[in-house]
Amino acid sequence: MTRLAGKAAIVTGAAQGIGLGIAHALAAAGASVTLADIADEEGTRAAAELQATGAAVAYRHADVTVEEDVRGLVEGAAARWGRLDIVVNNAGIVAVQTVEQSSTADWDRVMAVNVRSIFLATKYALPYLRRAGGGSILNIASVSSFVAQQGTPAYCASKGAVLMLTKSLALDYGPEHIRVNCLCPGITDTPMLRYHARHEADPEAHLRGRLRRVPTGEMLYPEDMGRAAVFLCSDDAAGITGTSLVVDGGYIAAAEFYAPG
Repeated sequence: MTRLAGKAAIVTGAAQGIGLGIAHALAAAGASVTLADIADEEGTRAAAELQATGAAVAYRHADVTVEEDVRGLVEGAAARWGRLDIVVNNAGIVAVQTVEQSSTADWDRVMAVNVRSIFLATKYALPYLRRAGGGSILNIASVSSFVAQQGTPAYCASKGAVLMLTKSLALDYGPEHIRVNCLCPGITDTPMLRYHARHEADPEAHLRGRLRRVPTGEMLYPEDMGRAAVFLCSDDAAGITGTSLVVDGGYIAAAEFYAPG
């Protein structure tokens, strides 16, 4: 598949989970991809595995909360590939803490990784996207942009912010042919999901209970998000900006409050 042939992309948080699934899909669609993460061992291994398939990929260490790291990531990717067309802001963390359990540092860390990083990556990518004649910025939000989860107020607040930041950026840069959209995953089998579940008395029972509220009854996987990302970053989505694509098996259509117990 060559839907993205000749395009160059950055994916943050690409060493595992949804970010890795998106990086695989972009590379398979013909894009040159820079994988960025702070998990250097996993990121280097992921890049090597993709390179072994003939894909044009590279790994770069980047802490998305550090402005100089983000600037270096963007400048380095553009220099390596000779252009930049796609930025996937996927890096994210969750804190399983109520407000009373959270420190100010805990709260600020979630906001820095999940929201401020998008501001930074967009700020430094825009000149290169303009130079390419336009491009696509894809922000990874969540079903938690629409419906809250108990015990994760910082995460839910951050993902709501991602949704509105996406809309605002789309308005500002649409006239320059720079599209900005959200991808909102549902219950997806990732290390983050498993980390969240480990805080429950019976993690597997917790996951089964969550899946019972999904109309399809099925777990989603990073590959599902990769296919959706390729669509949103390709010319097939040329008329789509400022919106959110929810890939959740119908979760938020059926979401309802439930009492913990």
